[in-house]
Amino acid sequence: MKTAQLIDLLARGAGAAPRSNAVLRLAPVVAGGAAFSAAAALLLLGVAPREMYALPAPWIKLGYAGLVALAAAWLVVRLSRPVARPQAPARCAFLVVSGMTALVLWSMTVAPSGERIDTLLGESWLRCPTDVFLLSLPTLAGALWVLRGLAPTRLREAGFAAGVMAGAVGAVGYALSCVEVSPAFIGLWYSVGIALAGALGAWLGPRVLRW
Repeated sequence: MKTAQLIDLLARGAGAAPRSNAVLRLAPVVAGGAAFSAAAALLLLGVAPREMYALPAPWIKLGYAGLVALAAAWLVVRLSRPVARPQAPARCAFLVVSGMTALVLWSMTVAPSGERIDTLLGESWLRCPTDVFLLSLPTLAGALWVLRGLAPTRLREAGFAAGVMAGAVGAVGYALSCVEVSPAFIGLWYSVGIALAGALGAWLGPRVLRW
């Protein structure tokens, strides 16, 4: 049998791989990672005071991290296929980050000049990115495992998207323990933690996702 005939035989009746396959595989990883990060944060770091939820800060944390996680998960699903079209989820993620950046700039503008450094650094600027990063690792491991069972071809980009998604999931868990109230702190240091997870994913992608 000639090669062309064999290819024709194998491809006969085949359609595009169903997108739902990636979603169904990724959803338990995200849910499990979120549950783990929340439980670990509450057990190891403590619980944020209940009265904080009368303030905007906890909702900003959860909203920002949750929206980044959703946009990055959409991007992971797109990049799990050989013919990836990442433009729409990438634009969505860019809009979320741009909105948070605008809130950071506004927060710094309205803060008294003598308090801007404290507004930006808070009391836990060193711990926050590290904890977000550490809480992201189980989700990142699960996401890379899912991608290995699919067909990504843009390995570094897929790894980066998985890392950003995992970092945002870790940030959701960390937000339940975080007592910082400044939007500037949230926008900067949560983003640093998410970016660290994204950088690790980008480094691991070509190494663990290669066919």
